[in-house]
Amino acid sequence: MAAASFALALLLYLGLDLPEAAPAQSYAADPDTVVEITYGSVIKLMHERTKFRLHSHDVPYGSGSGQQSVTSFPNIDDANSYWIVRPQPDSSAKQGDPITHGTTIRLQHMRTRKWLHSHLHASPITGNLEVSCFGGENESDTGDYWRLEVEGSGKTWRQDQRIRLRHVDTGGYLHSHDRKYTRIAGGQQEVCGVGDKRPDNLWLAAEGVYLPVIQRK
Repeated sequence: MAAASFALALLLYLGLDLPEAAPAQSYAADPDTVVEITYGSVIKLMHERTKFRLHSHDVPYGSGSGQQSVTSFPNIDDANSYWIVRPQPDSSAKQGDPITHGTTIRLQHMRTRKWLHSHLHASPITGNLEVSCFGGENESDTGDYWRLEVEGSGKTWRQDQRIRLRHVDTGGYLHSHDRKYTRIAGGQQEVCGVGDKRPDNLWLAAEGVYLPVIQRK
């Protein structure tokens, strides 16, 4: 019941539409049910190997672009680790549509409304591609575009499937590792982009508010 109440409150906060006659319980991820990720869902992405969550906060990088920093975070209950799954601006996709392998998506940080972004600036710890948050509700560019790669036999993104996200502009895979910051973001892991497939660029959809698939007529 607590999960359902949280889900409903989060949907109302985001201004997302509720399908008619849909029970509130259907919005919270159920660990015993295979759930498809749809546009408009609010999720946490878990780094498969370290179990840290993709995270951002209103703290700029002290080097590189100076944009809002992105890390991976050890605690599962931090609200700064929620991301809204969005289509490209020119897409015909709608809220509640499922997302298939090869689709280009955007991830919007729920708290700050900025977009998961990358470019050719160097990441602070390893010197790979920096990953930041940038823009806002009415400001987004191709630096916010990520191509979904679903691992395994399924072609639709589900909660139980490992994925990679490949940045469209740079070709870098969203990546994390056990190298940690020691100062402002102490204990949090670096998130960066790397140009090749590695075990450390695998992610899973974890906690969140999963909107049900809407059947289109």
